[in-house]
Amino acid sequence: MNENQANGTGAAEKGGVPGRAAPEVKAVPDTVSAAFEDFMQAFEAFREANDARLSEVERKLTADTVTRDKVERINRAMDEQGRLLDQLVIKKLRPPLERAAGGPNGGTAGGMGGAEAAELKAAFESYIRRGDETGLRELEAKALSAGVPGDGGYLVPPETDTEIGRRLASVSPIRALATVRQVSGAVLKKPFAPAGMASGWVAETAARPQTATPELAELTFPTMELYAMPAATQGLLDDAAVDIEAWISGEVDVAFAEQEGAAFVSGDGVNRPKGFLSYGTVAEANWAWGSLGHVGTGVAGGFAASGASDVLISAIYALKAGHRQNAHFVMNRKTQGEIRKFKDADGNYLWQPPAAAGQAAALMGFPVTEAEDMPDIAADALSIAFGDFRAGYLVVDRTGVRILRDPYSAKPYVLFYTTKRVGGGVQNFEAIKLVKFG
Repeated sequence: MNENQANGTGAAEKGGVPGRAAPEVKAVPDTVSAAFEDFMQAFEAFREANDARLSEVERKLTADTVTRDKVERINRAMDEQGRLLDQLVIKKLRPPLERAAGGPNGGTAGGMGGAEAAELKAAFESYIRRGDETGLRELEAKALSAGVPGDGGYLVPPETDTEIGRRLASVSPIRALATVRQVSGAVLKKPFAPAGMASGWVAETAARPQTATPELAELTFPTMELYAMPAATQGLLDDAAVDIEAWISGEVDVAFAEQEGAAFVSGDGVNRPKGFLSYGTVAEANWAWGSLGHVGTGVAGGFAASGASDVLISAIYALKAGHRQNAHFVMNRKTQGEIRKFKDADGNYLWQPPAAAGQAAALMGFPVTEAEDMPDIAADALSIAFGDFRAGYLVVDRTGVRILRDPYSAKPYVLFYTTKRVGGGVQNFEAIKLVKFG
């Protein structure tokens, strides 16, 4: 600090009263209280400098140029600090926007800044560790039921929400293959044109008769509630070394993935998604919209003794070319173990191991997805599916994973009642074919 800074500005050297140095406009403060403190410091400096200016006017009938410049500089600084304070107050009155799942580089939706995201994360940690709702209440992040503060549910911070979604994609194979839609309501309704528009050929000067109006089918995908309730001791929560969000994700993702994996394959649609094996099936020769086509092995509970792999070729070419290029085989490990023994006429194995770590095995050139929820080979079992699941199956996620902290029901454990709403069903019945062991 130089002498001028210690004793004021040049106003003191010119005969004015010593005053505070003119404040500089600071970076945007993190909180309203910090902005207000900066504003008050600027006001004190302004008051002292202006008092010096008035004193000079009284003594010399004019104010020193340095003193006038100082007053103007502080005045501008006060204006800037006032604007910053107003912006922070207005921003605090607005409810924070949710972070966009999967945003680039952890980006935020609606322009949520890093400071706001950090504030939400800190408030959530305080709630998880100590049950302190103050921070979340100020952030207006209640979400267990809309507009009812007394229910006490809070949205999991976006980082945790995103982590759960990513892990589910790697654990639940059907979720990884299917189309996933985020919805804000309870039901997703999807119009679909099974046959497309009618058309026809005509001569150059012939009359153009009206073609048939395309028919639309409405598919409905309700979201069902999926829950998990991990428990932890208060000692674990008090341990600062424990990553609470990672722990909740690790506990919840396995429970959610197991339930989802089973529901997407064979769920009956009652309080859970409807799996693709729960839809009606017909022989491929009689296929019609609304059911899935199947190809039979010709043997109850097994493959044919001669030409066992022929049924796989039939399943592949039962699918239209547009879906075949994106198709996967789906089966459990026991079925895959049987198919792994098959060879072609030249003695080459039909099943090929992955080309690199993290890639899928291949069967007749198509990727194989191992889903343990697929049925074992048995009489009339639909143990193998082949299709373009991206086009054929739809997973519907209700936006937001919710968590309710319960330290009372199972003392000394703290329960974390975590819920999400998810639905699913077939959206294109021609994109998935089945192999029936019968």
